[in-house]
Amino acid sequence: MARISLPSLDSSLPGIPQSVLAVSMETKYQCQQCHQVLRKPVQAQCGHRFCFHCFKLLTSSGPKPCEACRQEEIYEEPQSLLNSNEAFPDNAAGREIASLPAKCVNEGCSWTGCVKEYEAQHEGKCEYERVPCEACRVLILCSEKDRHNERECEARTLNCKYCKASFNFKEIKAHDEICQKYPMQCKACGKKKIPREKFLDHSRSCANSKTACPFSEVGCKAVIDNGKHSDHEQTSVMDHMRLILATVLSTGKLPRPESHGPGEWQEDSGLGLYRAPEEGATATADAAPGQTCGLDRKVTALENIVCVLNREVERSSLTLEAFSRQHRLDQEKIENLSNKVRQLERTLTMRDLQLAETDQTLRELQFCTYDGVFVWKIADFSRRRQDAVAGRTPAMFSPAFYSSKYGYKMCLRLYLNGDGTGRGTHLSLFFVVMRGKCDALLKWPFSQKVTLMLLDQNNREHIIDAFRPDISSTSFQRPISEMNIASGCPLFCPLAKLAGKSSYLRDDTIFIKAIVDLTGGHLHAQGGKDF
Repeated sequence: MARISLPSLDSSLPGIPQSVLAVSMETKYQCQQCHQVLRKPVQAQCGHRFCFHCFKLLTSSGPKPCEACRQEEIYEEPQSLLNSNEAFPDNAAGREIASLPAKCVNEGCSWTGCVKEYEAQHEGKCEYERVPCEACRVLILCSEKDRHNERECEARTLNCKYCKASFNFKEIKAHDEICQKYPMQCKACGKKKIPREKFLDHSRSCANSKTACPFSEVGCKAVIDNGKHSDHEQTSVMDHMRLILATVLSTGKLPRPESHGPGEWQEDSGLGLYRAPEEGATATADAAPGQTCGLDRKVTALENIVCVLNREVERSSLTLEAFSRQHRLDQEKIENLSNKVRQLERTLTMRDLQLAETDQTLRELQFCTYDGVFVWKIADFSRRRQDAVAGRTPAMFSPAFYSSKYGYKMCLRLYLNGDGTGRGTHLSLFFVVMRGKCDALLKWPFSQKVTLMLLDQNNREHIIDAFRPDISSTSFQRPISEMNIASGCPLFCPLAKLAGKSSYLRDDTIFIKAIVDLTGGHLHAQGGKDF
């Protein structure tokens, strides 16, 4: 059975609804997972068919038992295990399904054709299809989606034309109550389009605006133009004092003044009057009704004050409620934006990982060879050696190279301060067999002769060491991990040869060359012989 890479197929949709078919659906065209008409059918090794989307979901976390095999009582491992590596696209079934007659299931649509035309031309594009509004979840026709989003959706987002803030359509009245840019009109001067945030300042400075005297609470009835309060207070000082005195006396907070002697002048309402002795009793009797009237006026004034305060409290409550609703909207918006930021951060992290993998692959391809000969240029030798001596980077690996395009995958491992018996005195160079894509076609254990060289940059006397692998060593068996244990020369080159004006070290750079002897064959022939 041919193997495929299922993710290479392009389908993110489950099966096609059975109601799309203009004929009865045969069982062989039914997905064993979603029970709809197969879309991009995939056949498992047990013979059952699935939509590619459904099969991908089933096997996303690894091989799964086939439930259809269990229901038919034919379950048998490993054939009944659903495995993405053991499935293939059923193109024959796909062509049969594509030619089946189809019709549109949307009410009011008369489209007919075949399944292939339905998927390519009509599915998801029918103007009669009803889809849920993303905001209010009401089902609407595709052809009316734009109009609904702009004019009808109860959950649509609007921008205030005054302050440009975003809010839900349902909150438009509440927003108008608190919008600081909302235009208002002054009733005194008739000026329009005054922003709410500046209306109070305008009211205080408006030439036509009038306000009650500050002493209205004690009985002053004057209404004064803005800017003339000081003049009124200066000209009415005595009137205001008498009103205050009358208010205090009416509440019983101060005792009534004692009666004066007979025939004395008395002050009454600012006028000098002579009160005869016989008038005292009459004046006292007449004062009681006046005191009662004063108390009534005081109670009325206090009731008016309470009414005004109640209206202010009610208005403040409405404003506070509007602010609370706006606060909840702002909190929801902040939470949504935070979720988007976290999602973008996760996406950015994945992109960074993909870029790092791509960069690693490009670096490997840049230095990769396919003839068993590899030259490794190591720049910044002094810094790298210091890192090795300090233990920060004791070893470094070369890029991978190959004996042929489909041959052994190998690399070199270098200890700039030595390893094992060569630590601190020698360069240690090792050869590493890595896991490759074509290992199944190669001869194992690895037995090719390996030659390692430190190149003399004057081309006179290279340092050379060669060995033929010990085929009993695990270092040369077929790798089961990313790379085998390194094997090579711990005493490859004395560090003393790199001191001073060494011909092996020029411009703080050394060159190491590896040669893998390709004679003797390393690929298995069909007849079992090497070639």
